[in-house]
Formats: sequence, C-alpha cells, structure tokens
Amino acid sequence: MIERIIPVTARPLSSTSAILIIDDHEVVRGGCRELLELRRFGACCEASSGEEGWQLLQDRRPQLVILDLSLPDVHGLALIERIRARPRPPRVLVFTMHDDPTFAARALRAGAAGYITKTSPPEYLLEGVRDILAGEVYLSPDMAEALAVSRVSALASPVQALTPREQDVFRLVASGHSNAAAADTLGLSHKSVSNYLVRIKHKLAVDSIADMVRLAMRYDGTSEHAPPASD
Repeated sequence: MIERIIPVTARPLSSTSAILIIDDHEVVRGGCRELLELRRFGACCEASSGEEGWQLLQDRRPQLVILDLSLPDVHGLALIERIRARPRPPRVLVFTMHDDPTFAARALRAGAAGYITKTSPPEYLLEGVRDILAGEVYLSPDMAEALAVSRVSALASPVQALTPREQDVFRLVASGHSNAAAADTLGLSHKSVSNYLVRIKHKLAVDSIADMVRLAMRYDGTSEHAPPASD
C-alpha cells in the first residue's frame, strides 16, 4: 500500500487529535497508519472490530474515523450512523473493497464524508484525509465516476423502473396499440393489460396514455413514428 506515494501537502494536526482506523485486517491498518503518520497527519489508533472501535472512539475522541464496511461484528453502515449520532461526532471516511456505487451512496446518506476503494493508489487516501479534515467531501475518482454513471443511468429512462412485462405493455401502448391489440400481442387478457397500465402510470407518475407517449418519445424512441394515442 505504501509502495508509491505522490507528495500531498498535509496540515499537521494538533498533538491531541487522532485518526481512528477500524479494519479487521492488520496489514491494512498498519499500512494506513504508517502512511498517515509518515505524512504527519497526526497520531493514529487502530481497532479490529466495530465494538473495539466504538470504545476507542469514546476514549480517544478522534477527528476522523477511517472505516471498513465489512467488519466481523457490525456492518460499517450501521456503525457510521451510530458514530454520527454522537455529540460533536468525528468525520468518517469509508475505506473498503466494495466498489459498487450503491454502497457509496448508502454510506454518504448514513453520514460518511468520503468513500475510497482499497484498489485506489495511496495518494487518494492522503487526499481524502486532507480534504475531509478540511471540511470537504471526498470520493476516490473511480467511485466518483461510478456514482455519476449510476445516477445518470437512473435518470436516463424512468422506463427502467418497470418490470419486463410492464415494459412490454408500455412500449406497445405508447407506440399506438390499443389495449385489446396489446393483449392479443402479449397473450394477455384485456383486464390484465388494464391492470398493468394502472401500475405503469403509477410508477411513471403519469395520468394518461398521451403522457406515456411523450415519455416514450423522450427516453425510449418507441413511439417516434407512432400516431397520437388516446386514453
């Protein structure tokens, strides 16, 4: 972890400040501690479990907690919420192998100020610690990109919120098929198609077939050449 270090200008912390590293892998804790103390970020203390970290948190009152999500006794997300509920809580930087942007989003919602994957170069950890201690939020570049992509994808097409069968009904009706024609095409009853349409309108927050057509034209391309649909 400390093989390659790009110099980062760090503001030395006061002698009473500390960074708490909570991770169940000794080599990770040791590498982080050596790296941070080498760069004069202040004294570090270590914990191998959530409960040990919680005790140290109360005894040492660190400014920053570097936290893994996968701990032997408690999930890191629950521990973040517990830490942030304290009076004058320390800031929390998640340092984990989980590269799914869903975990990063949940960690930020729980109160974390940063998220770095363990596959990141060491300088990202240094940058993250520096920025978070300065009151900023930090994401490693790989996670920032993954979060951006996931958010754009989620916003790109509301139709993706529909089940596969609902998408079938949506595309047929939005492209000009009547309920009866959609039912025949999909081998469904007219009542089933009507029920699907109720759920589709609810999920897409639309009131009419015309609204569905506009959504399809905007996001899906399904009804590009379709005649206007009527309810």
